[in-house]
Amino acid sequence: MNNYRCLKKIFTAIIMATLCFSCEPMTTRKTEQVKAADPQKSEPNIVYGELIIKEQLDYLMIPVNVIEPEPDKGISLDSSRSYKRENPLYNIIFYHKQDGETHLLLNKKAIINSFDLLETKASAKPQIKFWLYRIIDRDTNEDKKLNSEDAIIGYLSDLSGKNLQQITPNNSQIINWVVIPSQNAIFLKILKDSNNDKKFTGADKTNFIRVNLEQPGVGTEIISDQIEQELKSYILK
Repeated sequence: MNNYRCLKKIFTAIIMATLCFSCEPMTTRKTEQVKAADPQKSEPNIVYGELIIKEQLDYLMIPVNVIEPEPDKGISLDSSRSYKRENPLYNIIFYHKQDGETHLLLNKKAIINSFDLLETKASAKPQIKFWLYRIIDRDTNEDKKLNSEDAIIGYLSDLSGKNLQQITPNNSQIINWVVIPSQNAIFLKILKDSNNDKKFTGADKTNFIRVNLEQPGVGTEIISDQIEQELKSYILK
């Protein structure tokens, strides 16, 4: 009887071991199949925004965006609906309506924070029209990405998107601006990284600059260090 029980246990153990070994390749194959079915990581995709058409201008504009696809979702090829409006603007294509010539506004990686069509209408002076851009093109806080925490620099271009010219100093951010037609000038309020901590906060100083629209370039600060020291001597005694 004892021999029978012993043989029965041995036979049962052999059967269990055989079943375990036979299941192992199936489990491995199943795991490999699951891995093979995993989708590859999607790459960022360039999309184009709606045409910007100004009847009075010879050029139309095409905004250029980049989207990061969401996990487990495909990328729509419908350029009019495939990106979120809050996605950064990376460039602008200018297209001449008459001859079909096209060119890019920027020849480097940057983010166009905003752009506005401005003009002067002073009497006895020729009308001047231009594009004003707020552009992030330097990683000023050195976090290896471009965003609104970096410097936001002012640029001007002509109506064709050419002759791009920087008008605000490095390591500053534009706050607002106003055009003075009688002087063919634009005045801009800026926030400077005055303490050189690579940040733009309430601890930094603001200033104003004047830019001549007939010969645009980086404007001169209106409030000098001497004026500021005089103010401090009168007010902060």
